Amino acid sequence: MGDPPPTLAYILKGYPRISETFISNEILLLEQMGFTLRLFSMRHPRESFRHDSVSRIQARVDYLPSRLWMNLAVLLRANGRLLHDNPSPYRQVLRTAIGRFKKRGKIATIKHFLQAGFLVDEHLRKDPSIVHLHGHFAHSPTSVALFTSMLSGLPFSFTAHAKDIYTSRPELLREKCTKAVFTATCTRYNKRYLDNLAGEAADKIHCLYHGIDLELFRPKRPDRKPRPPYQLLTVARITAKKGLPTVYKALKIVKERGLPFIHYLIGTGEERETIARLIDDMGLDRHCHLLGTLTHAEVLSYFEKSDLFILGCTVAKNGDRDGIPNVLVESLAMGVPAVATTVSALPEIIINGKTGLAVEPEDSNGMADAIITLIEDDSLRQSVIKEGLNHVHTSFDNSRLIVELAQLFQTGNPLLCPRKRVH
Repeated sequence: MGDPPPTLAYILKGYPRISETFISNEILLLEQMGFTLRLFSMRHPRESFRHDSVSRIQARVDYLPSRLWMNLAVLLRANGRLLHDNPSPYRQVLRTAIGRFKKRGKIATIKHFLQAGFLVDEHLRKDPSIVHLHGHFAHSPTSVALFTSMLSGLPFSFTAHAKDIYTSRPELLREKCTKAVFTATCTRYNKRYLDNLAGEAADKIHCLYHGIDLELFRPKRPDRKPRPPYQLLTVARITAKKGLPTVYKALKIVKERGLPFIHYLIGTGEERETIARLIDDMGLDRHCHLLGTLTHAEVLSYFEKSDLFILGCTVAKNGDRDGIPNVLVESLAMGVPAVATTVSALPEIIINGKTGLAVEPEDSNGMADAIITLIEDDSLRQSVIKEGLNHVHTSFDNSRLIVELAQLFQTGNPLLCPRKRVH
C-alpha cells in the first residue's frame, strides 16, 4: 500500500457552513487537483442541510472540543500527555499563551492554546502524514493554527477574509503574518491593509480572490427584459455590516416614486426581527419578503428570475465589514446587474458605471436612484451586464484561482505533492 501521501490540514471555525461555500469549494478543488486534506473544525454545523458540493469532499472531518468549561477535562488530559512527553517546548509555548492572556485578558486565548494541544496529541501525533496547517479566517482558526505550529513544529499558513482582519488586534495579526509561511487574502483592499501592518513580512501576503464556479453560475436567460412588477433580490446575513436598513429605506423611496417591485431577502441573522419591524413600519410588507436560509439550488432559482441585485454594505460599529461578498460575483456571473455600496473592496467587483452602479454607504436616496436607473435605462443595463460578465470571467474564475493557491502551498511547503501537476 505504501505510505500515505503528505496531508494538508485545514483548521476551520465551523464546517460545513451554508454561508461559507467558498471554503468547501476550495477544499473540493484542491482535492480534485490531487491534494490530500484533513479538516479540523472548531464548531459543528449550524444548519440542518448542506450544499451538494460538500457531499463530494473526501477529506476526513474531526471536531475540536469547542466549549472550554464543558470539555476542560478532555483538553487537560491531552495537554497533560503532551507536557509529559515534550516538557520543554510545551512550557515555552504555554508561557507565550499565558503572556498573551495577561495582556489581552481573553479566556479565548487559553482555549485556543488547549485546543492546539489537543489537536497535536489526539491527531497530529497519530497521523504523521500531516505536514502543513492552514487556518481559514485570521482570528480563532489561525490562533489555533499558530499554537499548533509552535507545539508541533509544522509550518502553517492562513487565509484572511474581512471581519477577522478588522476586528483583530493589529499586533497579533502582525505576529501571525510574520510567522506564517504565507498569508492569502481575498481582496486588494485587504492586502494593502495587511502590507502596511506586516512590515518586512509583506512579501508573504498574497491577494487571491475567492472565485466562483462559472459552470454553475451563468446566465440562463441573457435576453430577458425586466417587466413589472420588477424582481429585486438581496442575499445576505441579517447583520449590521450588510447595511439592510439602507436597502429598505431606498425601496421605500422607489415605492413612493411609483416603480412596481417585489423584493426578496435570502438569509438570516441576529437582526432579523429588527429588519422585519422596519419593513412593517415603512409599509413595505406587501412588497418585501424574508425567505430565510435557502439551499444553493433555491438561491440559483431566485437569481434566474431576478431583474436586479441590491446590497447595502457598510462598516459596523465594531469595525466589521465585508470584503467582496461572493453573492455580488455570483449575481454578475448570472447576468443580473447589481447596485451596491463603495465600502471596503466592493469597488473591486462593482466598478461604478461599468460593471454595476455604486453608491456611498447609507445613501438611501442614491441607492433608490441607482435601482430605478438600472431598471429603466436599458442601454446602461445591457452594458453593465456585459462588462460584469467579462469582469467575473477575467478575475473570479475559481478554476484558475485555485492553481495560484496550490502553487502557494507547494512553494510554502515542498512536501505537499498533489497527484496532478500544478501549472
